[in-house]
Amino acid sequence: GEAGLQSLCAPHTGSLLLAVHFYSSPGPTPLIPSTALGVLLLFLSALLAYAGIRRSLRNSSLLVSLCLTLSAFWSAYGVILILAGQGLLPSPQDARDALVPGLATFTLALLLVALVGFLCREPVLALVAAAVSLASAHEVALHYSSSLGPSAVACSHLLVCLVGGYFALGRILCVLSKGKVALPGTDLAEKKSQEQSWGSAGCTNPFAAPGLLLNMLAGSVLGCRLLGVTHRLFPGQVPWLWAAGAFQIGICVLSYRAMDVLMATAFGFTSILKFAAGYSLLYPTWQPEEPHFPTPFLVVFSILFAVLALFLSLQSPVDGLYLLVFVAYCIALACSPRGFFAGGPQGVAVAIFVASALVSLVHLYNVRARAKILPGKGAVKALLARSNLLKLREGPELHAPYLGYSKYADAEVLAYACSVLASFALTATGDPQAPLGTVVIPWVVVAGGILKLLGGSVAFARGKTLESSAFILYSVLWIIWGLTRFGGLYGPARSFHAAVGIIAFILFNSFIVFCSLFLNMAWFFYSLTFMLVAVSFLLDAIHALPAGYDIAATLIFGLVSFYCFLAALCSSTFEGCCLPLGRPVVQLGGVGAGTTKCLHLPARKASSVKRIADILRNGGTCGIPTDTVYVLVAACSRPDAVEKAHRSKRQAQDRPMSLWISSLKQLEPAKHLFTPLLWDFMEAAWPSPISLVIPRGEWVDFLGMKDSAKYVGTPQSVAIRIPDCSVTTHLIDLVGPIVVTSANPTGEADTTHHNQVYAKLGDKVDAVLCGGPSPENIASTVVDCTKIDSGNIGFFRVGIVPKSQV
Repeated sequence: GEAGLQSLCAPHTGSLLLAVHFYSSPGPTPLIPSTALGVLLLFLSALLAYAGIRRSLRNSSLLVSLCLTLSAFWSAYGVILILAGQGLLPSPQDARDALVPGLATFTLALLLVALVGFLCREPVLALVAAAVSLASAHEVALHYSSSLGPSAVACSHLLVCLVGGYFALGRILCVLSKGKVALPGTDLAEKKSQEQSWGSAGCTNPFAAPGLLLNMLAGSVLGCRLLGVTHRLFPGQVPWLWAAGAFQIGICVLSYRAMDVLMATAFGFTSILKFAAGYSLLYPTWQPEEPHFPTPFLVVFSILFAVLALFLSLQSPVDGLYLLVFVAYCIALACSPRGFFAGGPQGVAVAIFVASALVSLVHLYNVRARAKILPGKGAVKALLARSNLLKLREGPELHAPYLGYSKYADAEVLAYACSVLASFALTATGDPQAPLGTVVIPWVVVAGGILKLLGGSVAFARGKTLESSAFILYSVLWIIWGLTRFGGLYGPARSFHAAVGIIAFILFNSFIVFCSLFLNMAWFFYSLTFMLVAVSFLLDAIHALPAGYDIAATLIFGLVSFYCFLAALCSSTFEGCCLPLGRPVVQLGGVGAGTTKCLHLPARKASSVKRIADILRNGGTCGIPTDTVYVLVAACSRPDAVEKAHRSKRQAQDRPMSLWISSLKQLEPAKHLFTPLLWDFMEAAWPSPISLVIPRGEWVDFLGMKDSAKYVGTPQSVAIRIPDCSVTTHLIDLVGPIVVTSANPTGEADTTHHNQVYAKLGDKVDAVLCGGPSPENIASTVVDCTKIDSGNIGFFRVGIVPKSQV
């Protein structure tokens, strides 16, 4: 509710500011100076983006599209207002050329949102969208005819304020009256029930629509020039392009959150094109000639787009066809030496504008409506069902990492694609002494660097430690190296310092190469060929670069990355490995081999706990998470398992194994063998991380350990407790009392993560229940209760629970 309230308060605050601005603009000085208005709009756009993202993670609604589109638009608009306020757009002609492409796109984009809003019965939202759209349309008209006064624009903005104010009032009344008073259209509880009945129908990626609307923005800046709406391309239009690029990188991350790998990769690709276009518009301000474009790079980019389109059309044919427009765009750029300034790419930009509008309409409608339009998924599935070769991967486990659980889908596809792009951008260098102020900086730095950094961060969030550190290291190298070599900081004077820096990178990378020996062949070659690229940088720094070596190195690296890109795409789309990544070069007992022999099951699922219980009942030993650290357990009812657990630990005599139960009912048959004081103390102390050492007696025989009872406790006493952990007690309920020992070889540190259990104990465990990192890194407190009847307790070990609490 708070995010919903905030997301509709931000538009009407912004509209109020704009209304004041336009009402006062006929006068000699506007009430709010341009610069101040721009800064305020930037601030509001950040709020809007936050509200849209917060809202969307709970339910998919049109509000997400409205918030993100408005936010992107206002951030660019704010920057242009700041530029105008600083006197960088002197003539009205300049202001018109800067503002019109964005305003026109925005009119259409919000009109689409409003249309779908009315169709899907969300009147408040549709009114806001329609009013802002109307305001933008009036502002475009204002730039072309003087007869239409600015007050028309302000009127539309006031309408937004009224609708927003009405909604805010409704929410405040609803909160104050605890839901008794609700103005029509503002009751979120009623909406939620509707949304749930719809939400189950369409679980598509809610961020795809705003991402596609941003593609319209970039298309319109170039298309307006071709259609003669604006007179020239100049730096005043850069904020539109760069805002669209920056927001698309954000939407790329959000699409990974929505588990949509292919759309996320597509948005990553299109954001590179937007940054490049913006850079080439800025470029003539410090270089007299127009930038020329590296052809091989663009051809490779079009191939990547085509491959992605092929895979995306398996998921949804409409989106696959849509990406083919971008293939055409890259080819048009490669054919024209003037790049974005030529007519060909601008013509394709118009096509991108139209296609984006249509496809985003489909996406907007499909997020909310019960009846889908143009999905075409069924046809593809039916076609693939006939062929025996390929099976599409489906089901809830599609994006689950090897162990545990992740909020993000896998971003390796994008990271490999960035390696391909960066390496092919380097092959077009020409004379390395010339300051390469062509468009290569944004290609190399943005493609290789920023998006790879994003891929590395997502890999880290998925628990892929080695892959993430490699991606992050390579991205840092691309960024630093791209900026120095092409920014002219490097200059003709190569220095010793650059060589030392690159040598440090090479040492780092050699460590990654060594680690990738244990991962798989593809990774080994990927990191090894990157070494070739780093060596080429080094030779360049010490003036010893043989002719053609750098081109060969980057080509080899590019091709290996391309293979990895294809393999990652295949494995995320099809079942069974189509393109093999190879086995680890070196097999390790306990690391690479762990995937086959030892079961790893997620602790979140009751079915996993049931399987572990079956293994224990059949005489296995398992590693399980508890309220403290990971432990190795065996069932008391299986003497052979108890003996096996004891052997696997090579237990030292001073660390005897202890007993765990899930409730005192399991000791009920032997209650007469305990003193009343001890029984009361056990009832008071458990469940908790407190182990009580109690005198050994006949009660041990009730647990059915037979001969193996000698391994548990000492001849005089036994440690026993009820753990304070629902998974563990549920398991003991299924199996009966268990024998427990810490899951690490005697004398080593405690095991605090499921990955460590198998690494430390190897084949001695039959299965591991994976609960992620331990909640506590300290073991339990052990209390000596052997002399409790004489009024004394002692402490063998003080763990989590302090003495005072016991």
